[in-house]
Amino acid sequence: MSRSRRSAAPEPTVRGRGRDRHGRGIRSSATGPFLPPLRTRIDLFDMTIASTIEYLRGVWPEELGTSVFEVASGPTSVIPGVGVERWMVTPETNRVVFYRLPIQRLSRLHENDEMHQRMMIETCVFRGVAELLGKDPWDLAPDRFRHF
Repeated sequence: MSRSRRSAAPEPTVRGRGRDRHGRGIRSSATGPFLPPLRTRIDLFDMTIASTIEYLRGVWPEELGTSVFEVASGPTSVIPGVGVERWMVTPETNRVVFYRLPIQRLSRLHENDEMHQRMMIETCVFRGVAELLGKDPWDLAPDRFRHF
């Protein structure tokens, strides 16, 4: 019995943008489709900065309406006698840059849990914005701390 031969060459496989090894489909996230995505320290830091700035813009809309807030990993230099800055305020351009690594790693917390980390980040945001506005950090949200 003779075998039939194909006269046409096999068609090349079409590969998408994702990785499809051995026809198993494109890779999914590490947590899978049924679990929430992982939260990292960077995500927590960015969300805390954004929510605190959003709150302060609601309290001080005229003063912070044109302000620019940025997050950088760290300062480029160390100031002699002061040390590593946690934030940098530039009043001429109405800009505040928060440095993530010094805030997260050089802060000494008596309890190192998520709540205390958020409080440290919020404290740095309040202090940076207060320096930009020329006010005391406690004066930025006076009604927030009155519980009577």
